[in-house]
Amino acid sequence: MNTVEAREFDAQRARMVEEVEATYADTRAETGLAAMSPQVRGALGKVERHRLVPGAERAWAYRNHPLPIGHGQTISQPYIVALSADLLAPQPGHIVLEIGTGSGYQAAILAEIVKQVYTIEIVEALGRSAEAKLKEMGYRNIEVRIGDGYAGWPEKAPFDGIVVTAAAPSVPQALVDQLKPGGRLVIPVGERWEVQQLLLITKKADGSTERRNVLPVRFVPLVPKD
Repeated sequence: MNTVEAREFDAQRARMVEEVEATYADTRAETGLAAMSPQVRGALGKVERHRLVPGAERAWAYRNHPLPIGHGQTISQPYIVALSADLLAPQPGHIVLEIGTGSGYQAAILAEIVKQVYTIEIVEALGRSAEAKLKEMGYRNIEVRIGDGYAGWPEKAPFDGIVVTAAAPSVPQALVDQLKPGGRLVIPVGERWEVQQLLLITKKADGSTERRNVLPVRFVPLVPKD
């Protein structure tokens, strides 16, 4: 990439961050968040989204909307990626699980903030592509696994946070079980052609949970392993 192109992507990314910030303000009544946290804002301004989308989509990489990444999957709208990260309340020492690696963008945003990200992708071609690109971009605190997201990653549990990037018909109990006390799970729930809700689930010290509907959303379905 030449210097002119790199500067243009930097400028586009800065504009995207401002658009996402404006969307936070517009949705404050629903989400309870008026602005991005400094950590998430910094990550959004740093991660090179254009390196994680297919070549045909690079020109639109910094628009605040989803993009196709092949295999019937999408890279989520930057606002939703930022919001999902903020709802986890990520901290530098946290260990986070992502279900649905996709392009690797959500994992990269989280990896800028937390200690370790484990991410699971059921479509092997997507998972391997994301893994390679993330390594090229210098991320050493992201581990990718090809497998069934419904089962989580019990060997690496418990997690401070879990984020799901595809809609499940209901909340998988395995994911709740793999949260630490005080941990948070962000997951879209609902059928593909119905209104879905982005849920925030917080695990209490006694193992019970609190649930809050954050925002109506539209995600591709979370695919179970055959």
